[in-house]
Amino acid sequence: MSDRERVLGRVRRALADVTPDDRPYEAAVERDYLREHGERTAERTVELLAENLADYRAIVHRCGRAELPSLIGRLLAGREAGSVLVPPGLEPGWLAGTDAVRVPDRAGSTPHELDRVDSVVTGCAVAIAETGTIVLDGGPGQGRRRISLVPDHHICVVRVPGQVVSSVPRALERLDPARPSTWISGPSATSDIELDRVEGVHGPRTLEVILLG
Repeated sequence: MSDRERVLGRVRRALADVTPDDRPYEAAVERDYLREHGERTAERTVELLAENLADYRAIVHRCGRAELPSLIGRLLAGREAGSVLVPPGLEPGWLAGTDAVRVPDRAGSTPHELDRVDSVVTGCAVAIAETGTIVLDGGPGQGRRRISLVPDHHICVVRVPGQVVSSVPRALERLDPARPSTWISGPSATSDIELDRVEGVHGPRTLEVILLG
C-alpha cells in the first residue's frame, strides 16, 4: 500500500459516518459571520487603507491619473532604477515618465535575471483597508507571483475607491479561488528571536503604493 492510498483510506474512514449533503458548497456552509467591522464611507475606507499601509512601513503616495506617469518616473529616478520589470497588460502610459529600460515579464526568466532588475511596477486585484493588504492575482498589469517577490523595489498602483474594500471577507468575494494570489502587507520583513527586524528577506525591501484617485 502506498502512502497516498494509506492517507486516502484514513480520510474515507473518518468520513464514513458523515451524512451526505448534496447541496452546493455555498449553501452547505453557513457564512453568517461578521463581514466587516463597523460602517465606513468610501473615503474613510481609503484613509484606513493608507494608515495601515504606512503602519506596515509601505510608502504611500496619492495622485490623479494625469500625474501618475510623472510620479512613477520620480519614484524610479529616486531609486536610480535603470531597469523596470513590466507585467503583461500594464497600461503603457504609466511608464511614460521614465527612461528606465523596460524588462518584459517572460516565463523563461530565471530568478537571477529578475534579481538584476531594479524595480517592478504592477497594478493589483484588490486592497484591504482593515489589514493594509494588497492582493495580486496575476490579472492584467500584475504578472506572475515571482515578479513581485524578486526585485528589491515594488511600486503598486491601487485604483481608489474602486479597488479598495474594508475587510478580508469583502476581498474574497472579488477574488477567483482558481487563480493564484499573492497577499502583501508592507515590504518583506522578518524578525529573529531577539526581535531584530530585517527587511527584504522574502521579497522587496521597499514597497511603494500609489493610491490612484
